[in-house]
Amino acid sequence: MSIDSAPSRSPDRSAAHVIADEEEALAVGRALAVEFAAGAAGRDAQRRLPRQELDRLSASGLLGVTVPREHGGADVSARTIAEVFRLLAAADPNIAQIPQSHIVYVNVLRHQGSPAQRELFFGEVLAGRRFGNAQSEAGTKHVQDYRTRLIRAGDHFVLRGVKHYSTGALFADWIPVLARDEDEALHVAYVPRDVPGLTVVDDWAGMGQRTTASGTVRLEDVPVPAAHVVPHHLTFTGPQLHGALAQLLHTAIDVGIAGGALTEAVEFVRTKARPWFESGQETAAEDPLVIQRVGELSIKVRAAEALLVAAGEAVDAARADLSAESAGAASIAVATAKAYADPVAVELGSAVFELGGTRSSLEGLNLNRHWRNARTHTLHDPARWKVQHIGRYVLNGQLPPRHGLL
Repeated sequence: MSIDSAPSRSPDRSAAHVIADEEEALAVGRALAVEFAAGAAGRDAQRRLPRQELDRLSASGLLGVTVPREHGGADVSARTIAEVFRLLAAADPNIAQIPQSHIVYVNVLRHQGSPAQRELFFGEVLAGRRFGNAQSEAGTKHVQDYRTRLIRAGDHFVLRGVKHYSTGALFADWIPVLARDEDEALHVAYVPRDVPGLTVVDDWAGMGQRTTASGTVRLEDVPVPAAHVVPHHLTFTGPQLHGALAQLLHTAIDVGIAGGALTEAVEFVRTKARPWFESGQETAAEDPLVIQRVGELSIKVRAAEALLVAAGEAVDAARADLSAESAGAASIAVATAKAYADPVAVELGSAVFELGGTRSSLEGLNLNRHWRNARTHTLHDPARWKVQHIGRYVLNGQLPPRHGLL
């Protein structure tokens, strides 16, 4: 463990490409996925943080693709950004998870930022600057029990608190901090990574998602200009897609993990695994029971991918005509995709060994990273509650709650 309090390396403003449209976003995502996949196993095994890869991601322009067109961005659809995250997660789900909060907090600015805030921060994003997050807290009553305080101090504010699971903060240029004011209203304060009083601690020790550096952020009277504070509590006063978008990206990561595990399992069967002697076949790829199992797993992965597409399309439909009903339908579509994808990702992480045999368990191959990553990432929020909301919606027409996690 170490404490990193130096500013993260920021790409030059002239270095960040600006992606023009959805087609280019997908092409860039595919190309980076191939590049990132090559070193994923080694980074995980050695816990080598992906700083260079994130700089490549920033310079590629992918972090700016959800910026509205009137501010110079490509304003890609939810379906497209979900597919980009799926591609990245299939290659390295650590790299895919790090910018998840970045996209979410770009979206917060889109809906609750002032014109001046949108001009400032969208410009930063298009220049390749990265948002992290300081959101979750440990030891509180529940996940939305935020103790971090935003305190008025004359013409500005100060932040006091401790955040955990702060994915992306170690690599960020700006850290959006969730905090409550004296009236308990929830705000997001956009804080520079190197501001006095803010310390990022690289103490993440999870069994999976090892290189996300999802550690601790300490806030000790951190000064924040009033112009950098966004009233996030207003997000939930009417129909919103904040939670649906955030959960869509988490779902894309899970679907990507499942697909990446299947790809590696198939390659292992083709090149390294042995057939069971009773099959009478020369290769594992000809073993009829292996063929059967690969077919079953492929169906599950394709179903998860299809549900992800449907969820993205539902979010896009609601964006085009936002109402309580369309927002609710979008949240239910995303919840359906995630409730299905979570156990599929965990199953595929284990199936690598089922198909590969004893040799696949060798530590040097690091194939267990797929299961570890899936099991760790799917702990973000319980799928069982999503199933509850789906059932209430289908059976009784009850719209899901607007708490931002659905």
